[in-house]
Amino acid sequence: MSAEKVLETLKAAGKPLKAGEIAEASGLDKKEVDRAMKVLKAEEKIVSPKRCFWEPK
Repeated sequence: MSAEKVLETLKAAGKPLKAGEIAEASGLDKKEVDRAMKVLKAEEKIVSPKRCFWEPK
């Protein structure tokens, strides 16, 4: 599932990333990343340390 790939990409980066950067690093489409991030936010697996940037919780 793309949500797992997004989470893995964030963990591997070791720093907060923007959705576009996650899409580039994971090879997924940005719309797919946005949907996956919505799921991860609902599950409280990712947090935003500053506006537009995301990192694993």
